[in-house]
Amino acid sequence: MTTTLSTATDQVPPGGGRAGTGRRGPSYPVVLLIVAGALLLLSVVRAVTDQSSLTSTAQWGAALGFAVPIGLAGLGGLWAERAGVVNIGLEGMMMLGLFGAGWMGWQHGPWAAVLAGVVGGALGGLLHAVATVTFGVDHIISGVAINILALGVVQYLAKLWFAAEGSEAAALGGNDKQSPPMERMEPFTVPGIADGLGDLADKQWFLISDLAGILGAAVHEVSWLTLLAVVLFTGTYLVLWRTSFGLRLRSCGENPQAAESLGVNVYLYKYAALAVSGALAGLGGAYLAVLIRMYQDGQTGGRGYLGLATMIFGNWRPGGVAAGAGLFGFMDVLQTRDRPVVHATLLLFAVGLLALAVWQFYRGKRVQALVVAATAGLLWLWYATTDTLPLELVTASPYLTTLLVLTLFAQRLRMPKADGRPYRRGQAT
Repeated sequence: MTTTLSTATDQVPPGGGRAGTGRRGPSYPVVLLIVAGALLLLSVVRAVTDQSSLTSTAQWGAALGFAVPIGLAGLGGLWAERAGVVNIGLEGMMMLGLFGAGWMGWQHGPWAAVLAGVVGGALGGLLHAVATVTFGVDHIISGVAINILALGVVQYLAKLWFAAEGSEAAALGGNDKQSPPMERMEPFTVPGIADGLGDLADKQWFLISDLAGILGAAVHEVSWLTLLAVVLFTGTYLVLWRTSFGLRLRSCGENPQAAESLGVNVYLYKYAALAVSGALAGLGGAYLAVLIRMYQDGQTGGRGYLGLATMIFGNWRPGGVAAGAGLFGFMDVLQTRDRPVVHATLLLFAVGLLALAVWQFYRGKRVQALVVAATAGLLWLWYATTDTLPLELVTASPYLTTLLVLTLFAQRLRMPKADGRPYRRGQAT
């Protein structure tokens, strides 16, 4: 059965490349080389600009916190699209998870809030499944409708449950824009290791202190939900790429007719994928509620859409989604930092793009290399002729980064072949 299903999915290689081309994702040595290069780049820019915040534990700890909800939304999108369903409704599912966590959290604590957020998001995912899988509604239309519906539902319920005159919620500080506060979920710190890395980071040694500052974010004041997110990313890879269940689910996104002919219940797998997709997005919303200890209107802030961008940037692979979430989380947290730190990122991006241009030229992509090099030159000129950036540009930086990244990496992307295509049981290929 496993061998036959591999044929049904056109023998898609583990790296996500096209069948028969031999294209795979980067090997582990290449990944390590890229990580080392990125660390060296950060160290150089930190030394040149004298902005130690670029590699500080506080900066990367905050970036990790901002990246988790984006990454969970992207992981949710991956589950849906690997089964062949486009999930534009991730933002709405995050809203449902955020509201559910806020409603349950002030009454029963943060872990109950997490469970409620997962359930709220899963309900949104199942609604999307009913519309797209059972009734054949266009995936984009259904997703947009869920986003609009979720916004209306949470605002209505907030007025009904949190702002009702004389209610317990209102007496504890709830209103139509927020829930009463919940208890704090205490983070964890790894004793000994966190202190040692902090001491190294304070010495301001080139590269060594920078590495210590970044690693410190993984052991100092870390949310338990961040650890859960790491487990979910690892589990997603193992389930989807190392089990027969995952192979069948991915076959539904590559060639559902062939999968059906081999006895796979395509509808069931699509429903399961969308339930998981919504639950992950809901967990991302719950993370936000636990982070600020309440539901707050508008707190998702478009992170569901950024999650979709990380999924595309990551080429529909968990590792790529995690890398994209880290990048967007780093840019997102800049909104809370001093402007000189944000200004220093112009030089960071300029040098990074220049390195990318050299690599593209080496690969024979001379036109692309020229465009990227010109962009790097403009960013350097911007950095050299200014001392700060407008606040409006800082606020828009995550979205501008999204456009830039997707533009640069669009040619290497390979989506599931049946992603977004209508499927009816028993139809011909």
